Amino acid sequence: MTVPLRTPRLMLRAYRADDAVFVRDLYARAEVQRYIGDGTQRVSSDGQAREKIRGWDQGYAHEPVLGVWAIVDPVGALAGTLLLKPIPDSGTNTATDVEVGWHLHPRAWGRGYATEAARAVLAHAFEHGQDRVVAVTHPANRASQAVCRRLGMTHRGLSRAYYDAECALFELRAPTAHEGEAA
Repeated sequence: MTVPLRTPRLMLRAYRADDAVFVRDLYARAEVQRYIGDGTQRVSSDGQAREKIRGWDQGYAHEPVLGVWAIVDPVGALAGTLLLKPIPDSGTNTATDVEVGWHLHPRAWGRGYATEAARAVLAHAFEHGQDRVVAVTHPANRASQAVCRRLGMTHRGLSRAYYDAECALFELRAPTAHEGEAA
């Protein structure tokens, strides 16, 4: 199940069926979809949105670490989606890799929500034994690449290891017990 998390400004929780109007609005927008896959997989009805939510709920029902979170802003409005999930590989023997990703509504862009939400989910993942997380972005998606850098992720260059597409690959490893200690 997607475990609820809090940050200083945000609540991260599982999507609910009554969030379908927001999910449809978010995933119907060309400006949101342009860097997701081939940019054409739009959600065009509340029924499709409910099915997407149901799939997320079922996919992570018994999963204590991974999930899909609704990002709720400081005034209680939905702002976007934060994902921590297995990443589809391109036949490159990376099937066990986990990715972090975010899809925010345009009204939430530029407020630091993606970085803040991703930090909370990455901390949750590392606290529960995940040792490495990747992020992939469309090579032209400078905004998401900036989020990766703010998260402290290392840019590994362009890669075709995931999604059968060329992506900018970023990686973050769990902090070690000795990081931050004086020598």
